[in-house]
Amino acid sequence: MAQPGKTPAKWAATAELSGEACQLAAPAPDPHAFAEALAREARHADAVRLLAHLLPNREAVLWAWSCAKGSMSAHPSAPFTASLHATEKWIAQPNDDNRRTAMAAAQEAGFSTPAGAAGLAAFLSGASIAPAGAHPVPPAEFQASKAVAAAIMLAAVASQPEKAPAKYSDFLMRGFEVASRIHLWERITGPSGKDS
Repeated sequence: MAQPGKTPAKWAATAELSGEACQLAAPAPDPHAFAEALAREARHADAVRLLAHLLPNREAVLWAWSCAKGSMSAHPSAPFTASLHATEKWIAQPNDDNRRTAMAAAQEAGFSTPAGAAGLAAFLSGASIAPAGAHPVPPAEFQASKAVAAAIMLAAVASQPEKAPAKYSDFLMRGFEVASRIHLWERITGPSGKDS
C-alpha cells in the first residue's frame, strides 16, 4: 500500500507509468489528484497501474476480481469460473490455504485471462511464493500490484475491445469507490489533503 508522503512522481516511477503520465505527476499535489488527472485525461492503463499500486493488496485484488467478473462472457469456461470463485474465497478469508487454492485455480484458467491474473494477484499477496512448508521466499515488492493491473487491463479488452474505453471508465470508477470506502486518500495524504 502507498506510504504517506510519497510524491506522485515517485509513484509514477514505482508503477512504471508512461512518459505522458509522468508529465501529469509534476503538477499533481498528491496521489489522489494524480490518479484523478490520469482518469480525466483518459490515460486509462496508467490510472489502473497507479491505483493498483496505491491500494492495499486485498482491496486491490477485490477490485481486480470485480473487473474480471464483469468481463465474464455469457458462457464462461469452467476454469475461469473456478478461478473467480477461488479468488473470491481468498478475499473473504485471506489465509494461506485459500491463497494457494487461488493460485492453482489461476494456473488452470491461465494467467493471460482476467480471472487467472486476479488469482495470481491473490497468491502474490502472501508472505511467500515458495511451496507450502518450504523456506519462505517473499514475492518482489509490488508484484501483486502488477498482477492486479494486468487483470483489469485484460478485462477491459477480453471481449469487444472497441468498447475498452467505456469499460476502463467503469473499472476505474470501481477502483475509486474501493479507495474511498477504505479512506485510502486520507490515509496517504492526511485529512488536509497534503502529504503527511
